[in-house]
Amino acid sequence: MTYTAGRHFLQIPGPSNVPDRVLRAMDLPTIDHRGPEFAELGLEVVDGMKKVFRTSADVVIYPASGTGAWEAALVNTLSPGDRVLMFETGQFATLWRGIASELGLEVEFVEGDWRRGVDPAEVEARLAADSGHSIKAVGVVHNETSTGSTSRIGEIRAAIDRAAHPALLLVDTISSLGSIDYRHDEWGVDVTVAGSQKGLMLPPGLSFNAISAKALAASKSATLPAAYWRWQPMLDANKSGYFPYTPATNLLYALREALRMLEEEGLDNVFARHRRHAEATRRAVRAWGLEILCQNPDEYSDVLTAILLPEGHDADRVRQIILERFDMSLGTGLGKVQGRVFRIGHLGDFNDLMLAGTLSGVEMGLGLAGVPFTPGGVSAALEYLADTP
Repeated sequence: MTYTAGRHFLQIPGPSNVPDRVLRAMDLPTIDHRGPEFAELGLEVVDGMKKVFRTSADVVIYPASGTGAWEAALVNTLSPGDRVLMFETGQFATLWRGIASELGLEVEFVEGDWRRGVDPAEVEARLAADSGHSIKAVGVVHNETSTGSTSRIGEIRAAIDRAAHPALLLVDTISSLGSIDYRHDEWGVDVTVAGSQKGLMLPPGLSFNAISAKALAASKSATLPAAYWRWQPMLDANKSGYFPYTPATNLLYALREALRMLEEEGLDNVFARHRRHAEATRRAVRAWGLEILCQNPDEYSDVLTAILLPEGHDADRVRQIILERFDMSLGTGLGKVQGRVFRIGHLGDFNDLMLAGTLSGVEMGLGLAGVPFTPGGVSAALEYLADTP
């Protein structure tokens, strides 16, 4: 074993880098989760999460990964055999579909090529054809982490409304919340699913559901089996700042600090910072002569950029060289794009010099791996950053 100097560059698209302020906040003694000090913490983080979701509706916090929040969204609103419309935008949409199927739901899964988001016109057409309203929910991944495409939730809501269909709208924001503009109330979302380890800048371990009044009403008649994931016990306990079971207290400390950081910067400024770093990254990719996996510029992700390598070149070998030579982790290709794609995460607690170092490591790694490219991507990104405050 040898010592590696400096900090590791964690440039996967989540878990993201945890800021020192958040790490220090976790490093506090555990307190009585039935005492008054905890109640203040509980009320503060629930209220803070409402601001991030941009909702006045209920929000629940689970000690779980995002997968748990996926399941909670389904079991609280649906019954065995219910029909759900979902879309193959990438690996995580496919995994959510798998959970729905295992729970006994009938999933209508619209195939996709993993290079674009959900087409609102397709949503409208499918729902308009469902004259009997057998589709009970539409499930959409806002930001598909495996491909770098972002679906247009406001347009999807409008498509549902044009079809005059009563289906619930369930949206996964696990890799977008706190990084990309999102509006639970304004966009008429019924359940928003989120996780702690990306835009919220925490370690993995917390997940979230934001719940509309319509979704809460649906939960009264939903019959999928649920105990741990049931909303109502959480909502009842949360009214006074508590949880119905032992909470992840130290992660809630971290969440409180992260929410304070987001408020200090301002959510609109956070979103603008992510847009700027994403555009700089895309300019680097184009200057290298490489291809961005997402094909629709209107759907480019501000959280990550997935880069498609030329035929005959192994993206995982590029990642391995960059890790070994420059101590930087990049995201692997998943599912259908495994070995063809690597992903650069540019989210969370991230600034210009961190991006410059990231892109420098990628440019050097491409050369060492023998990938045909044009040098100068870093310069293109730096020029953009210098000219765009």
